[in-house]
Amino acid sequence: MKIVFVGTGAFAVPTLEALAQSRHSILAVVTQPDRPAGRGQELTPSPVKEAALKFHLRIYQPERINAEHSVAQLRYLQPDVLLVCSYGQIVSKDVLEVPKVAALNVHGSLLPRHRGASPVQAAILHRDRETGVTVIWMDEGIDTGDILLAEKAMVRSTDTAQTLGERLSRMAPRVLLKALELLEEGKAPRIPQDPKLATYAPRLTKEDGRIDWSRPKEETEAQIRAMIPWPGAYTFVPDREGKKMLKIFRVIISLRARGKPGEVCRVDEHGILVAAGEKGGLLLREVQLEGKKRMAAKDFAHGFPIAPGMILG
Repeated sequence: MKIVFVGTGAFAVPTLEALAQSRHSILAVVTQPDRPAGRGQELTPSPVKEAALKFHLRIYQPERINAEHSVAQLRYLQPDVLLVCSYGQIVSKDVLEVPKVAALNVHGSLLPRHRGASPVQAAILHRDRETGVTVIWMDEGIDTGDILLAEKAMVRSTDTAQTLGERLSRMAPRVLLKALELLEEGKAPRIPQDPKLATYAPRLTKEDGRIDWSRPKEETEAQIRAMIPWPGAYTFVPDREGKKMLKIFRVIISLRARGKPGEVCRVDEHGILVAAGEKGGLLLREVQLEGKKRMAAKDFAHGFPIAPGMILG
């Protein structure tokens, strides 16, 4: 199969690498333009571009894939398959009509659950027991196309968005290569999604990481795991200058916390115990004060005046 690969994020890299080493032919890789990143705001290539360079693949970086000249460029390549994975732009009907055989999307959930830009985080936020990878026939909707193939994966109680995302990204090549095999054999199914089962996972913002201590402890614990690595779950601690952001990376659910939501109940060698909205709370184990390094909560407490009765948030 002659393929145009369309992707940007790290989730897509294992699939691109597997395709590059398969019997299929990658005509070109389409990825987002280099963007400013880091403290220096230097132009940085996408993870997909970096992977494409290693395999000496042709790379296109249009600002808008749906622009007329971008579509013309894709038509010139005459691909059998257009494959979209973690790209970051909605693809128009004109682009979907470019491939001779199919336009496919590799998505990190069991569709129709968690359509949208943040399916991995959504699976953790909703405390799902299972998720997976789905290959769909693309249409003009957001992850609404018929299902070609799907494979399940368990969500572990300790998973962060980073660990779960990496595991799903390693599954994706196997599912995609099997889907291409079914296409070649003329056996690829088209299973309509049930709209009644659909949920939507919008793109995350920085505000999604802000902790609301009035929520149940289980929901906040899931939020903390879902926000790793970005945007990070955070609260605020009062200090002489007003307040400082405190990122939280690791917690343990506790039934022993008694206090107002966000109230520090105990500070000891185990960490910092904070009350939640219902009975119990969270024992903070690993934190990072703005401008400082990530560290054990007990070490943070040694150098910062945090004490029982203090209210976070």
